[in-house]
Amino acid sequence: MEKMKQEISKFNVGDTVLVYVTIKEEGKTRVQTFEGVVIRKKGSGAGETFTVRRVSYGEGVERTFTLQSPFIKKIEVKKKGATRRAKLYYIRGKKGKKSKLSERVEKKNTPSENERENLPDRQAGDLA
Repeated sequence: MEKMKQEISKFNVGDTVLVYVTIKEEGKTRVQTFEGVVIRKKGSGAGETFTVRRVSYGEGVERTFTLQSPFIKKIEVKKKGATRRAKLYYIRGKKGKKSKLSERVEKKNTPSENERENLPDRQAGDLA
């Protein structure tokens, strides 16, 4: 039995990801990419799965991957999505721009009032 993968990138529901999948065709293997929005994460441990959705030629395509699958070479996070739900099934009914998710913005560390007092006058004035 193989060990579980350790180098899996962290992603959440709503993120746009690029999944590199190994495909076997006619005795040859190649790596194919599948890019889309993660609409679901389910399970834990070896049985953890996630579902990625994209629209291809006007048709919605969803693909469910096992996180620990040996066929997944890597998962690359392209964009972080801001969501308030654990499952994004409502996106299936949306079309065009309405199916887009807003991007999550990481908060910057701003100095507190005590730290502002300790800054030189020029920098303290810039922050106010």
